[in-house]
Amino acid sequence: MYQKIFVPVDDSDTSMMALIEACKLAKAFASTVRLVHVVDLAQFGWGGTEFLDATELQKSIKQAGEQVLQQAVDRAKSLGVESECQILESWGDKIALVLADDASAWGADLIVMGTHGLGGLMHLLMGSVAEGVLKVADVPVLLVRYAGE
Repeated sequence: MYQKIFVPVDDSDTSMMALIEACKLAKAFASTVRLVHVVDLAQFGWGGTEFLDATELQKSIKQAGEQVLQQAVDRAKSLGVESECQILESWGDKIALVLADDASAWGADLIVMGTHGLGGLMHLLMGSVAEGVLKVADVPVLLVRYAGE
């Protein structure tokens, strides 16, 4: 059924729950899993901070993203699922579009991701990457909400 499962990850418990669900599906369908993490490099790319080295900050952001991905790869492996992984870079783009575009280019059959389930004013102010992906993705999206958050 689902042969290629695309899983965006960050360092939240919600993301880990989505990864666990994706691994369950991957095992059931003998699917390939792609783990991705988006780093937004634009926040330090415009200069304007005389006291900060933007290049070093961007390098640190990428390294932190690689650590997040490695933890996800290790977790998937502990659940019996081999995965491929990729850091995706954003330069101020909407994260949802970066994710949906990469999922489409990879040929994903399903996107599995966590949602924090924000409501009311917080949702209005912060928006939702998951909701954005849901609106623009050209494949089914499974949203996993972690009740602990």
